[in-house]
Amino acid sequence: MKGHAVKFRSLAALLLLRAMPAYAQVATSDPAGSGPILGALYWVQGTLLGNLATTAAVIAVAVTGLMMLTGRIDWRRGLTVIVGCFILFGAASIVAGMRTVAGAAG
Repeated sequence: MKGHAVKFRSLAALLLLRAMPAYAQVATSDPAGSGPILGALYWVQGTLLGNLATTAAVIAVAVTGLMMLTGRIDWRRGLTVIVGCFILFGAASIVAGMRTVAGAAG
C-alpha cells in the first residue's frame, strides 16, 4: 500500500510541474554582459562542428564499424559511438525542433 502512495505523490508532482507556465522559455533578447560568454560558446560550437571534428567523427565511425564487423567490439558500444556522433552534429537541429514544439505547445 505504501508503494502506491509514493507513486501517486510522484505522479501528482509531475502533473503539477507540467501545469505550471514556463516563463524561463520566454527570453526575448540576450541579457546584458553576455557578449563574451556567447562569443566563447560560439567558438566552442564552431570547434565541435568544424572540419577537424567532422574528420575525427568520420574516422571514429569507420573504425568502430570495422571493429563491429570483425567482432572486436560489441554492437552496443559501437552503436553508442555512432549515435553520439549523430547527436553531436544534429544538436542544432534537435534544439530547433524542441523550440518549435515548445512554442506550439505554449
